[in-house]
Amino acid sequence: MRTINVAGPDISTAWLAACRAMCGNPPVAYHTVVRIENPLGEDPAVRSAVERILAAHGLQPVGTVANTIFPAAVARTSSDHLALSRRYGAMLPTLQRLCPAQNDRGTYFGRLVAFPGAKGPVNQLDAIITRLRSEVAKKGSGTGALTAAYEAGFTDPGPESTDGQMESCVTAAVAVRVPGQDSRVPGFPCLSHCSFQLDREGTLHAMAHYRSQLMVARAYGNYTGLGQLLGYIAEQAGLRCGELTVTAGYAQLDCRRDVSALISRASAATGT
Repeated sequence: MRTINVAGPDISTAWLAACRAMCGNPPVAYHTVVRIENPLGEDPAVRSAVERILAAHGLQPVGTVANTIFPAAVARTSSDHLALSRRYGAMLPTLQRLCPAQNDRGTYFGRLVAFPGAKGPVNQLDAIITRLRSEVAKKGSGTGALTAAYEAGFTDPGPESTDGQMESCVTAAVAVRVPGQDSRVPGFPCLSHCSFQLDREGTLHAMAHYRSQLMVARAYGNYTGLGQLLGYIAEQAGLRCGELTVTAGYAQLDCRRDVSALISRASAATGT
């Protein structure tokens, strides 16, 4: 079984490293691990090159993919995460009507702020931020904060959720995949789990797991959206944004010829 484990200081470098590692035959890998030190940073030249490849193949731009995970523009004009949740909930039916092929079953952020739980919609974003704020307050009072109790799992939140509040002191599950409803093998949701870790220095890190991932059509946009989500949650909780780790059970390098050319140009520019 072929697997990869790469790291980079920003989205662009880490993405290129992952693609470079997958350029063999066949261009696929299992149990991939990509670590991004600064998930809010990227190389504009690489981003522009990725956008050109996406446009040439009629694929969605990076920003469109990222917005399904975190609507950055809406967040910038919302007073806080609760206002963002309300505004996004009001916008989602329009997004689904305008782009039924991509959003007919909803979006990742839609399930983050209004998961269809057994007792009604669960605002998992609010639950995670509320818990983080509570733990930060404990640390400030001299009580140790929990370091790994903030998870977004894209399955039913289950018995840990009551009226939108996470009760477990061990995990806070953010579900995307709905048991019994999301039965299609391909397509949404490919993101199955996301967890947040608070370190002793007040920095919030995140790990996300995909059951499958296309490296060009989705991965760069996914990294961007996840990084923005991590940065937003950290900001709302009064924390610093840390590292992002993305794993995938199965990854495929699509648009291989274009990416190989991009990797060659990047290597020539850096002398690597």
